Amino acid sequence: MLQRIIAQHDADAAELAASGKPQALVIAPTRELAMQVSGDFSVAGKGRGARILTVYGGVPYEPQLDALARGVDVVVGTPGRLLDLANRGTLNLSQVKVLVLDEADEMLDLGFLPDVERLLAKTHELRQTMLFSATMPAAIVTLARTHMRHPMNIRAESDSDQQTVPATAQFIYWAHDLDKPEVVARILQAEDRGRVLIFTRTKRRAQRVAEDMAERGFKASPLHGDMAQVAREKAMKRFRDGTIEVLVATDVAARGIDVTGISHVINYTCPEDEKTYLHRTGRTGRAGASGIAITFVDWADLTRWKAINKALDLPFDEPQETYSTSDHLFHDIGIPRGATGRVTPPAPQQQHAGRSSRERPPRQRDRQRTRTRGGAPVASEGTAVPSSSDSPGPSGGAHGEAPQRRRRRRRSGGGSTEG
Repeated sequence: MLQRIIAQHDADAAELAASGKPQALVIAPTRELAMQVSGDFSVAGKGRGARILTVYGGVPYEPQLDALARGVDVVVGTPGRLLDLANRGTLNLSQVKVLVLDEADEMLDLGFLPDVERLLAKTHELRQTMLFSATMPAAIVTLARTHMRHPMNIRAESDSDQQTVPATAQFIYWAHDLDKPEVVARILQAEDRGRVLIFTRTKRRAQRVAEDMAERGFKASPLHGDMAQVAREKAMKRFRDGTIEVLVATDVAARGIDVTGISHVINYTCPEDEKTYLHRTGRTGRAGASGIAITFVDWADLTRWKAINKALDLPFDEPQETYSTSDHLFHDIGIPRGATGRVTPPAPQQQHAGRSSRERPPRQRDRQRTRTRGGAPVASEGTAVPSSSDSPGPSGGAHGEAPQRRRRRRRSGGGSTEG
């Protein structure tokens, strides 16, 4: 794509029909994947002086509008914001020479296909179109035949590509849903543990698991579609620089995560199919490094897992029943025997109380209290203090006895009388 475009410093830049309009477009299904692709473009196109713009939702329009007004060469973005800018008239796609649909099958699953077709209709008819997809469902084949001339299908795979990374040790555990947080907490205390990536099926589960692990004392953060874009970028940055060591993500949000040093991948929920399983477990054991992939299978997921196991020809047809106290869990993962389900850090409220006590000493109170019973003072021995007169008062009984409380009766005619 960088070879096809004409950069602003090229000799024939002045011959462009519409200078500053995008000449290349990449459509990605998620924001994280768009940022990753844009980063690769920035590195590869630095020598050419190519102007790269990343476009996605969840952030203000103004910086993107300003960049489009100054002129760009390559635009990388998600379908929603791209279509929005195109409908506004601020994104002119008439000069696009090369168009790439990345993760086309994922865009189909997310319901972006109508938006993609509207974007394709706004580009030049003689463009070059490249469509990348892990699978080729019927809808993607129809899209290719509709918008591509003489398409060529190139399969970049082999029999070995369907297998998991040899350096990744796989463990399949038949775990109870209520015991999973305890199991995960012990796995996070394994020896030689680096960054950990936990996959969940839903956004709500990702949020709940991350909060649970953080409450147990681990540096964890969620990553899912309900989070604001600023929060998602912050979570990814902290995960890359090591500020947080555990990232709990959904499959969609995890598209585009390219982080080194992931030692453990935990499938908190059973993957939907074998391709999802390969995608998840492939996050560890990269670049010759070893890794550990752990999958939890619920009672209701046994049929799904057996299908995955058969498709990948794995030897885990019968997952081992596992609890947080199982001996084989500690042996398999390398967990210290004394590990529990919680790593207790200093409580913030205790630290605050300590600072307060140092800054201001506690007040000394000189307060005397007198015990009373029935309105009369009571001595420390528990006997009533005698009054100046030895005879009982009108409201009390004999000397040394507590006065009896008079009962009040209500008459039917209103008012009350003492009985």
